Amino acid sequence: MSRLLVGGGTFAVTTAGGDIRGLNGASTDGLFIRDGRHLSRWLLTVDGTAPPLLTSSADGCVLAPAGTRDRPPAYTVFRRQAVTEGALTEHVRLVGNLGEPAVVEVELHVDADFADQFELRADHRTYDKPDAVRTVDPTADGVAFHYRRGGSWLSRTTVGAVPAPDRVRPAGADGTAQVLSWTFTLPAHGTADLALTVLAVPSGTTEPVTPGPPSAVRGRQEAETRAFAGARPRPRDLTSWPELARACEQGLADLTRLLIPAWGPEGEELRLPGAGIPWFLALFGRDSLLTSLFALPYRPELAAAVLPALAAAQGTRYDEARLEQPGKIVHEVRHGELAHFGQVPYGRYYGSVDATPLFLVLLDAHRTATGDPRLAERLEPQARAAVEWMFRDGGLGAGGYLRYTSDEARGGLVNQNWKDSAGAICFSDGAQAEGDLAVGEVQGYVYDALVRTARLAREVWRDAREADRLEEAAADLRARFRRDFWMPGAAFPALALDGRNRQVDALASDAGHLLWSGILDPGEERMVGDRLLQKDFFSGFGIRTLAAGQAPYHPLSYHRGSIWPHDNAVIVLGLARCGLREQAATVAKGLIRAAAHHDWRLPEVIAGYGDDEHPDPVPYPHASSPQAWAAATPLALLTALRE
Repeated sequence: MSRLLVGGGTFAVTTAGGDIRGLNGASTDGLFIRDGRHLSRWLLTVDGTAPPLLTSSADGCVLAPAGTRDRPPAYTVFRRQAVTEGALTEHVRLVGNLGEPAVVEVELHVDADFADQFELRADHRTYDKPDAVRTVDPTADGVAFHYRRGGSWLSRTTVGAVPAPDRVRPAGADGTAQVLSWTFTLPAHGTADLALTVLAVPSGTTEPVTPGPPSAVRGRQEAETRAFAGARPRPRDLTSWPELARACEQGLADLTRLLIPAWGPEGEELRLPGAGIPWFLALFGRDSLLTSLFALPYRPELAAAVLPALAAAQGTRYDEARLEQPGKIVHEVRHGELAHFGQVPYGRYYGSVDATPLFLVLLDAHRTATGDPRLAERLEPQARAAVEWMFRDGGLGAGGYLRYTSDEARGGLVNQNWKDSAGAICFSDGAQAEGDLAVGEVQGYVYDALVRTARLAREVWRDAREADRLEEAAADLRARFRRDFWMPGAAFPALALDGRNRQVDALASDAGHLLWSGILDPGEERMVGDRLLQKDFFSGFGIRTLAAGQAPYHPLSYHRGSIWPHDNAVIVLGLARCGLREQAATVAKGLIRAAAHHDWRLPEVIAGYGDDEHPDPVPYPHASSPQAWAAATPLALLTALRE
């Protein structure tokens, strides 16, 4: 069991007892900011041993030395921890349980390995780090860890304590790990307190503000959550379904904690939802766009931050190494060491075929939802550039489709739609589609983007000629899509067209996104909606990414049989748009059943097992939680069921 502490673009994963052991892989722990681990060891011992855990919660934990009924522990250890921007703060209180004084030896084993998150993931990759040097120095109240690589990368982590440690010594002959030691004398039934502060300073940043005690940090965070999650309109006032309202409230609380800093076109500071924890607490184009779109009717300020942040990161030149092209919307923005040195392409990576049309969809949706055209006016140049990218480089021009090619050879993504894992875009026999791929749901996004941007051009930018051009392109795309993607034998759209324009015939949940975008005819919409509710697709908890029974189906695969809440949210919005209200309600009920089994927090993804195989949803082993678009999914369900 682990504990997650989040705040200000920083997070920590600890054991239930508050320790950090420096783990790698799916169970990574540590203190993280800007894609780097700034604390890899944080082990508390008293009198030479780690005290057993009595109880643990998000707020803290209680520990005590081993004892018996006749000789109970002489003291109890209360640990409270909190994380805020660039900092971890901890308060350790020792409480004497005896009617006589007691001497307690406390030690804290600390280290900072400064590992990049891409090193920690369980994908068996290694990265050379020439000239990298880690050092540690004593300070007046603790220690300071430094990490230098070349002349352009310098990070540090400082650990301070009140009272200052009595002794500081190396934990071993090698490495930088240190042991901080204190000797406390507890009065009879008295207490002793230790305040600990960790400040993380990634390369290129300034030292964060000292956070104060955990109680103060948590008080500020709780006030921020109340202000955001409790603002009007409140979900509880908009539905008579209390479980849905509860999932919405949890989602809003999670979105508050996932907010990270970003910057707009004029350098203005913004706060927007990072994609998720542990691997994705960064700006992701597709994730941030869909998250803010789901939340738009209730918290439009998210879209008002996401749109200018993505406009500021929009492509301006041709850079094949990171797939940048003029007008293209960024896929993700990373700040870690490996991105800085070009060892991963994700520093500013444009490997997303769908973020650009979704940017246009959200821009018009924000104007429509708020009635305020100012953001659409301000971002007109970026919106026009996005349109031109679709026609020029995306492949839409001359009667084409938006397409992408695998970037695997350069260390990037094989697939560049939302199902971006290797093998996700496959035929019914399991073979991966190859060549320049045109994925079905992306063409739906493009159709919606053309229709919406034509409306912006006509009503906001006062450019009737551009509006006419985009409306004609949308009508042409809709007609061609029906001809090229519809599979008459299956009465279902193809997942994609491969590089030879063959229909990629796996039956996939992506078809449900077409209900949302409006590219299908009404008769086709009903066929797709009904098909997605059949047992091979609908598990009882949600719609699977691939229908069961096909060769590539795997209930524990990331994109070939699992169930994604945000994928289902788009589908439910589409079902509601098409008037298929009964089907929409059925899927929504399944998702809320799943949320109830996860303390009302929907994870990134759950396994594809049906409720006939197991009565409760089976967790996916590597799911991020909280994750932004899963957190916003209940808000999308609320919108769909209210329409």
